[in-house]
Amino acid sequence: GKLGRYPPWPGKIVNPPKDLKKPRGKKCFFVKFFGTEDHAWIKVEQLKPYHPHKEEMIKINKGKRFQQAVDAVEEFLRKTKGKDQASSHNSTEEKNRRNSSEERGKQSAGEEKRKASLSEGKVKKGTGEGKKRVSSVSSERGSKSPLKRAQDQSPRKRGRPPKDEKDLTIPESSTVKRVMTGTVAGFKWPPSVSEDMVCLLGRVTQHCPSPECFVFSIQPAVCYQAITKKLKVCEEETGSTSIQAADSTAVNGSITPTDKKIGFLGLGLMGSGIVSNLLKMGHTVTVWNRTAEKCDLFIQEGARLGRTPAEVVSTCDITFACVSDPKAAKDLVLGPSGVLQGIRPGKCYVDMSTVDADTVTELAQVIVSRGGRFLEAPVSGNQQLSNDGMLVILAAGDRGLYEDCSSCFQAMGKTSFFLGEVGNAAKMMLIVNMVQGSFMATIAEGLTLAQVTGQSQQTLLDILNQGQLASIFLDQKCQNILQGNFKPDFYLKYIQKDLRLAIALGDSVNHPTPMAAAANEVYKRAKALDQSDNDMSAVYRAYIH
Repeated sequence: GKLGRYPPWPGKIVNPPKDLKKPRGKKCFFVKFFGTEDHAWIKVEQLKPYHPHKEEMIKINKGKRFQQAVDAVEEFLRKTKGKDQASSHNSTEEKNRRNSSEERGKQSAGEEKRKASLSEGKVKKGTGEGKKRVSSVSSERGSKSPLKRAQDQSPRKRGRPPKDEKDLTIPESSTVKRVMTGTVAGFKWPPSVSEDMVCLLGRVTQHCPSPECFVFSIQPAVCYQAITKKLKVCEEETGSTSIQAADSTAVNGSITPTDKKIGFLGLGLMGSGIVSNLLKMGHTVTVWNRTAEKCDLFIQEGARLGRTPAEVVSTCDITFACVSDPKAAKDLVLGPSGVLQGIRPGKCYVDMSTVDADTVTELAQVIVSRGGRFLEAPVSGNQQLSNDGMLVILAAGDRGLYEDCSSCFQAMGKTSFFLGEVGNAAKMMLIVNMVQGSFMATIAEGLTLAQVTGQSQQTLLDILNQGQLASIFLDQKCQNILQGNFKPDFYLKYIQKDLRLAIALGDSVNHPTPMAAAANEVYKRAKALDQSDNDMSAVYRAYIH
């Protein structure tokens, strides 16, 4: 089956959350996708049995996450097969016990009958009472063993899974066979309850602007209200916020690339991971970097080399850029052989740099004045998330261009938001990084305070990891500090730049930002200690020097 234009994905039919309503219209099932925590309502005609199509799907999909999903399917089937064998063994033993019990019952009945015959000879022939009474007893004891009577009294039929086994409580095979008649003729559903429900991802059936919107995730502790809330966000056509392929590893793992030619300018910590994922997912990419040596690795992976930003823009349909700061962003567009020289009507430019709203607005104006289309799309994440294709993308500007970038955004990120007019994404990104930078400074402050007061820093981390502040970010940054490893995952100089721009954003609307201002001073001290090119967690060193 397929989700829109995306390749198939393995899944299994499960019970939906209790109060999550089934979509109206055609018959559909609630599917959990292997290798992810994603779920969706899938039309029955979009489902195909796993085994007959396994090899075909593996040939089509080469992504790492797809292979992980296939591995998860096989593991599920192995476990289910083991359960079935155990169940079959138990059934055989139960049958033997029942037969043995019934045999003993027959022997008992025969003995009772013999005794009854002897007794009958002693009573008066005309009454018949003794025979009737003994016949009743014989019938009761001989027809059913105690085990069989207990089975008849059980409220649950043999073979049906208990209610708490939610993942396996799924529609009966006969139901699926009946519904499939005329829709996917030619697919023979095997008789096993577990294996006939292992399916391939189908198309989502809910109503929304794009089919991807209704792939959603269920974490183990998340209730159905969270799901319906996410669905509601997708349904709201406000024009200010949109979630595309939200948290969908399934979609991100194996996508259909756009046929447009993609350009990418800037191969730093973030840009390198982004380009790598674009290439892995089959996009045609032309790259440029100020230091050309960084392009070599991507040329080997199949990218083309652009000699200047202008050349990349002129030869590509959509050009992305990810550079360090407002000055670099302006120089890239307005400088010699810059982006602007390659812009002509219809050319698209997407700036993924984290800059201030004034800078991005200026760039948008000059691009559009030449007939080009502009989108800002700064990303939230770090080098590791960039490499994993799990960035969060904040976009604003040309809505049509945002949609044209769909396959690119899905290759590089797990979620993308459209925030309206140009400038909104820049503001939101600065606020996000302001919170992150301030938090990092607070972590460093807490660890140094623990040290100087004779407390164990490791114990502090253990305590934090068991509380409400627990997160991957907290754990990773604390580990950096405890191990003295400040290899950059997010440059300290860039988080300080974002704090500075966030404070200026607050000043522009007369809004106080005292926490960010205090954190900014600590980062400035860390920069003075030559920590600019280290990870942001190196702000710790500002407290110990």
